[in-house]
Amino acid sequence: MKRLLTTVTVLALGLVFVGCSHKQAKYIIGVSQCSEDIWRDKQNAELRMGAYFHDGVELKFAAAYDSDERQVQQIDSLVNSGIDLLIVAPNQVQTISPAIDRAYDKGIPVIVFERKTNSQKYTAFISADNYEMGRVMGEYIVARLHGQGHVMEIKGLEGSSPSIERHNGFMDAIKQSPGIQVVASLQGDWTEPTAYETTRQWLANHQDVRVDLVFGANDRTAMGARKAFLPLTSHLSPLFCGIDGLPGENGGIQLVRDSLLDASYIYPTHGDQIIELAVNILEGKPYEKETMLMSALVTSDNAKVLLMESEEIMRQASQLDLLHSKADSYLHKLGTQRVINWLAIAFIILLVVVLVLFYLYHLRKIALQHERVVNTLWNMPEPEVTPENSEESEIPAASEESADAEDVEPAAVSHFITCFKEVVERRLDDSNVSVEDLAADMNLSRVQLYRKVKAVTGSSPVELLRTARLNRAYQLLITTDKSVSEIAYDVGFTAPSYFTKCFKETYGMLPGDARKQ
Repeated sequence: MKRLLTTVTVLALGLVFVGCSHKQAKYIIGVSQCSEDIWRDKQNAELRMGAYFHDGVELKFAAAYDSDERQVQQIDSLVNSGIDLLIVAPNQVQTISPAIDRAYDKGIPVIVFERKTNSQKYTAFISADNYEMGRVMGEYIVARLHGQGHVMEIKGLEGSSPSIERHNGFMDAIKQSPGIQVVASLQGDWTEPTAYETTRQWLANHQDVRVDLVFGANDRTAMGARKAFLPLTSHLSPLFCGIDGLPGENGGIQLVRDSLLDASYIYPTHGDQIIELAVNILEGKPYEKETMLMSALVTSDNAKVLLMESEEIMRQASQLDLLHSKADSYLHKLGTQRVINWLAIAFIILLVVVLVLFYLYHLRKIALQHERVVNTLWNMPEPEVTPENSEESEIPAASEESADAEDVEPAAVSHFITCFKEVVERRLDDSNVSVEDLAADMNLSRVQLYRKVKAVTGSSPVELLRTARLNRAYQLLITTDKSVSEIAYDVGFTAPSYFTKCFKETYGMLPGDARKQ
């Protein structure tokens, strides 16, 4: 009974967990960012936004904070976690390549974005043209200075492909104008503090050098250099140009509009386009091996319009993100309600099953008690009758027929049982024998026999007669070669079919199965 209840409980709980389980993600995409900054924050937001439009896409983000070692470890960890595709912006060209190769060799598609790797083991590459950005900015600077002036350059992180390509494009454009002199090409790392400190130290050692314009590899670098120039009153304040052109507060577009930067260049993030590319790869749809994103120069002439457009786009994106958050909250509440509903249903099912099991258990208990009484009666050894107890073993007279069996001496009960067994066994093969016949053989009335047998065994004479016939039939089945029909008639059944029915109800098997066992 306990084992059955445990099984039912486990099944009920299984129904709950199956009904309440969340839908598994169809695709898991790992995103390895080389650093953490406002440009990547915007891109990550776009990646999440793009995932909203594809059912079953889960994103796992990791940021290396400009550490090659950390990014290698993070890529390996993402791969080992079971991602379906890797999106990676390598911190440097060479050092991250082995980790990307390991992912690719394991059959995981790899999208390299924004920064290049020196390995060819990637599925697709997507980025803006960093060389073109540097070249266009160089041409703008030449035009802005009318072909004459002194320029300072502050490069990005050493070894990263955007820094290398922007520098090369810038220098190629500057070389075309002999009147432009690059007075310094300082090494930065994309961050404002590093650019500030590097510029401050250079200025301290070159106080007599005139600088007309500072070109930073990104907007933050340009702003760091601007802060280093502010305390100097002996120099005319130079112009500052950068690259990124982010929208929003303190973004490059706003900085140009407010004349803190003279120009910037939009470095597109397009996280939604990257997700579109990733899903196309995973679903086996056509895609381009290399995708170059469009970008544009930001100056005081177009900064105001670009800022208005970008702010409207950001506002719409924020609204969409808010709607998605509300939808997620609603779905979470709906899922919680489903859990409660499933628990209630499972509890009701479990309660009904337990009640049914207890009812069946009670019926089985009653049946077993009845069976024990009958078997005790029919298998009880005959008592030995001696001269000392022969008189006490008389069957109770008719005048005592109303007495309960518990009030009769045990010896008298045993003698009565023995006599009844003998009468039944003598008439066992007689299919026409009745209770009156059995009572007559025992010198009792039908009522007397019924009441005495019922009081002693809890069963009627007819039930005991049928039990005796079935017991005899069982013995004949396993000890003789008689057919089922012959045995049925031998033990007093009028029809083999009725015998088979009674036999199955009693023993839980057909007569033929008993013989096989």
